[in-house]
Formats: sequence, structure tokens, C-alpha cells
Amino acid sequence: MTTPAGVDATTGKPEQPGRLPDQARRQWRDAAGWSVLAVTGLALTAAAVRVGAQLGTASAPFLGRYRFQLGPSSILAPAVAAAVIVLAARGWLDRTRWWAVLGWSYLCTLAWALALAVVDGAAGFTRALSSPDEYSADLAAVGRSPAHFVRHFTEHAGQLSVAARGHPPGPVLLLWGLHRAGVRDNLVLGLLITALGALAVPLVLAAVRGTCGETAARRYLPVLVLAPYAIWTAVSLDAVVATLGAAMVAAGVHASARERTGWRAGAWAGVAGLLAGGAALFSYAVPWLGLALILLYFARRRPFLNLASGIGALVPVLIASDVFGFSWAAGLRVAHADWAVRIAPHRSALWWSGISLVALLLAVGPPLLASLRKVRNTPAWPFLVGAGTAVLFSVLAGLARGGVEHAWLPFFPWLTVAAVAPERQAGPPVAAPLLLTVLGVVVAVVVEAVLATPW
Repeated sequence: MTTPAGVDATTGKPEQPGRLPDQARRQWRDAAGWSVLAVTGLALTAAAVRVGAQLGTASAPFLGRYRFQLGPSSILAPAVAAAVIVLAARGWLDRTRWWAVLGWSYLCTLAWALALAVVDGAAGFTRALSSPDEYSADLAAVGRSPAHFVRHFTEHAGQLSVAARGHPPGPVLLLWGLHRAGVRDNLVLGLLITALGALAVPLVLAAVRGTCGETAARRYLPVLVLAPYAIWTAVSLDAVVATLGAAMVAAGVHASARERTGWRAGAWAGVAGLLAGGAALFSYAVPWLGLALILLYFARRRPFLNLASGIGALVPVLIASDVFGFSWAAGLRVAHADWAVRIAPHRSALWWSGISLVALLLAVGPPLLASLRKVRNTPAWPFLVGAGTAVLFSVLAGLARGGVEHAWLPFFPWLTVAAVAPERQAGPPVAAPLLLTVLGVVVAVVVEAVLATPW
């Protein structure tokens, strides 16, 4: 239900002439607060560089290198953002059918990610779409026997590419399968991987709809689609992991809906578990997102669904272990040992503990502050708390030492879910935070223009 003109959506009282509505004022305060934190964080990063801290990158708080590049192709990203924001501002998202909203979110997410890649110019775009070449040696190692590759994955991890060492065998096997299916052209392969990663957005919207209602999900679309972290989703296998994580949460939401009981609820909870176990074979970090599922079941008073999801999660891991000989725990130990030798000595844990949060602040954008402020007011709080706990553990354990813009991709979409929560519990719905979204668009375009990301 839309709020009548001249009435404040938060208080329900008539707006005073010459005053900004409460929601608009709060958006300006959130934008100012985020800007202060971002500037302070960048100043901290600059201080770390100035004192010669061991950062292991020329482009702190991110990985890559800095350079400045703008051209005619740079106009594409603002054009995509303008189309999304104008339609949202005119209320189109509130009027159209839900299936059309999901389709629109997917197309816009794909266009936004590719448009940001184009900011690098034609050469940068081609380089991004050719990034699967990093795994070419790994594909040769798979050969014609993926079972043999999986069985000896931990033994020969040191011979794999840098991109493959920190992950279970899932990403390499996915690319191998696509090659065997005839998808060998790097351009087509890169576009296909990007398309798979973009599926995370409609899945997240479906989960938000199932917990917070359709209005909140519709108004969350601009925040989710135009997020700055889309810079790192083009041709990213971590974005594919984000899609698996989003599918897991969406299945858990479907399982725990009030109208779903008995074996149907248990079956869907089992599907959520299977997706969690499958995602674990692609990333050692994504199982942390399962905490969001656990909290959701308890918040909805369906704790026994944890049993079905837990059993489901074990199935892919046990099949990989008992049938194919890959031990997930052993793989994690090998990956951590490689990380300790190859990365830890060259990146200061003390400095990166703070700088990683700066990267998070910039990658997620201004809606993060509004989301943290209103986390108690949304039924989707398990998503934010689960993802936030994963991030906090990484920082406190000293594991966040650069590259979180890739490693935390599965968690980013859930950290801003409360940006569309009401200002008070059970209060009226709020409008999409378009001011914060626009500021996030500016951040994304600027970062992409000055940062050469290591695809």
C-alpha cells in the first residue's frame, strides 16, 4: 500500500512545509555517516601504506593496482544504473507482476556487472572475459579422469594454479564440465559464468519476499542490483558460489514457511542442505552462511528442520569423500597451510584486520549503514547476523588479509537486507533507499575507473 502524498510514511502524520520527510532525512544521515566512515577508513589505509606496513598489494584496501581510465565505454554503467533507479522512483516495481520483477532484477544485474567491466575499456573487458585461462593448466590436470583428479586433489594442490589452491575441486570441475560440453571459447565461457553468478540476485529477492513480504523485496531490488561489489562478480567463480549460497537460503525460507509442514517442509529443508553441501565443494568459506539457515529455523520456531538440512549438507561431502576420495577437512587444512606459507608472511594481520573492513564498507556501499541501524526491525535478521558473523570471524581469526572483495561475495547480498526494513518494528514499509543506492553507484564507477582488478 502506498503512502498518500503529503503524509510521512514513517509517522503517518502530515509533512510540515519546507521539511524533508523523515525517511529522506535518515537517508541523508546514513549517507553522511557512511561517508565519514569511508573517509576515515581510507585515511587509515593511507597511513598503513605510508608507514610501510606489509600489505602485499599496490592498491589497498583491494587487490590489484591503481590507474585511472575513463572512455566512451564508461558511460554504459551510469546508463544502466539510471534505468534501474528511474523505474524504481516512478513506482514501476510496486505495480508490475512479481515474476517480471525477478526477471528484471536478473537482466539488470547481468547488465550492471558487464557494464562495470566495460569501464576498463575494450582491453580490460576482453581480459576479464578471458580470465578462465587461469585454470587452463588445472583443466589439463583433470584430463579425462575427474575422479582421479578429485581423489588426488589435496596431494597435488601445490601444482595447481593460484586461483585453484584456495578452493575445493568444485570450480575446476565446473570449468572442466563446461569444456567437455563444448563451451571452449573464452568469451562465451566468461559470459556464461557471469550469467550464473547473476542468478544470486533473484534468489536473494525470493528469500527476502518469503521473510519480509513482497513490498520489501521489491524495494530491495535497486540496492541489490546496483551494489558496488558487482565489480568483482563478472567472470567470477566466487559469484557462482554466491548463487549456490542464495539458493540454499531461498530453499530454507521456502521450507520454513508457515503453510509448509510435514514431509514437504522436511524435503525442502533437505534441498537447502544439499545446496549447502554442494556449495562447500566450491568454497571453504561458504558453509558459514549455513548459520543464517540455522538462525532462520529457530526464529520461525522450526528447529527440527535443522536436522533435515544437516543431513542434506552431509550427503555431497560424504559422496566426495567415500566415493571419490576427497576429504573436505583435509582439503581445508592443505589450503590453510598454503595460505600460511604463500600469503600470511607478506600481509600484516594487524593492518588487514582494519583494512578488510574498509574494503567491505566500499564494496557493499552506503546501504550497509542503514541496514546495520535497523537490523532489529526486520524478520530477515538471521541473514544479516549469519553473514555478519562469518565476516567477523574472518577478521578476528586473522584470516582477512586482502582479497575479501572476492572471498566475501557470498555474504555481501545479505548484509544490506535491513536497508528496506521499517524504521520501527511492525512500522509502515519504507521506500527504496534510492539516495544511498545512487551514492553506491558513484562508488562503483569510481573504484572501477581507478582500480585494475586482478581477474
